[in-house]
Amino acid sequence: MYIPRYLEENVRKVHRTFKVLYLGGPRQVGKSTMLLHLARSRKMTYVTLDDLAQRELAQKDPELFLQTYPAPLLIDEVQYAPALFSSIKLRVDRSSKTGQYWLTGSQQFGLMRHMQESLAGRVGILTLLGFSRAEAHREKRLRHPFFPKRAYHPIQDDSFTIHDIYSLILRGSFPAVWLNERLDRTTYYNSYIQTYIDRDLRDIFHVTKISEFHTFLRLCAARTGSILSVSELARDTGISVHAAREWLSILENTRHIYLLRPYFSNISKRLIKSPKIYFLDTGLAAYLTNWKTAEVLGSGAMAGAFFETLIVGEIIKSYLFRGEEPPLYYLRDKEGHEVDVLIERERILYPLEIKIAARVVPSDCATMRYFRNKIPKIGPGAVITPGSRYQPIDREHTMIPLSAIS
Repeated sequence: MYIPRYLEENVRKVHRTFKVLYLGGPRQVGKSTMLLHLARSRKMTYVTLDDLAQRELAQKDPELFLQTYPAPLLIDEVQYAPALFSSIKLRVDRSSKTGQYWLTGSQQFGLMRHMQESLAGRVGILTLLGFSRAEAHREKRLRHPFFPKRAYHPIQDDSFTIHDIYSLILRGSFPAVWLNERLDRTTYYNSYIQTYIDRDLRDIFHVTKISEFHTFLRLCAARTGSILSVSELARDTGISVHAAREWLSILENTRHIYLLRPYFSNISKRLIKSPKIYFLDTGLAAYLTNWKTAEVLGSGAMAGAFFETLIVGEIIKSYLFRGEEPPLYYLRDKEGHEVDVLIERERILYPLEIKIAARVVPSDCATMRYFRNKIPKIGPGAVITPGSRYQPIDREHTMIPLSAIS
């Protein structure tokens, strides 16, 4: 069964605009499935570089590879043969036709540099992650990415119980988990780590300390939704700070984590400058931190962090799935005042607070008011909850339901 993806519309736009399409994202999120679904009407040849014979040919003789498989061509897992880019450039420059090559890759570590050097002006770049909540439930795609103004979103009637929320978090966003009700979550995530993450660590990133990386991965998951201290993470893993930064870069470039950068302003001397870390698949993070049931997770010490991780991930997807980079930041000063998320739009910052509680009171907006008095360009704010409807909190803040993000 195929579930339509919100990004399909942007794939069509890139196909009509650029000679080459590159679709990035983690393994197993449906990149090949979506492109093969769209390619059926275009009669594209499909080749995957997970096939060792095809990979060897692409690496050793890119010209022969492209002669063997002429355009229009879909090449899966192109990160294994970056030498292809120069040969693709020569071929697309001979024709003005768009959509000649579709490429997928499960890591951007060095790959983007190769593409920018070889295919500048010729390639349109998109990113796919696992299902958003709205995609998985086949809700209609909204025209705009999430923005905390009621005019941009229809009123939703969906109401989520605590059990609903944490069941969604445990399930995660990988299509395989959604499409197979009988699939054992623990078995799937264990296999995912061993089959895909470990293989890429060895084959692409040349990481030899696999056991230490597993520890590092679990410690990162335990910090989801929190401000990241690289030195503390390195110490707890038993590795150098340099290695910790390299491994964080691997996780970020393979789109397993998102580092939410802090916003700096004219009060920057008082602001925290470390990023916050979020896992982009809550199911993987829950597996790594050994949460097994929705009831235990919803009443546990990480309940708030996982709900925040879910919401931030949904907002990120609402931008990426429309072909846009998320304009997101957070704000925290050394006195402990923090705004969970800032969305920048036309040089105005719109603050968001994320609350698992269904009831919101004006005091929940105190930090947003605090920073509004410090930073003039902060606009109206919102509190995102599991609730079922929009509701004004005061003149400057609105309660927004989770279901408004799609």
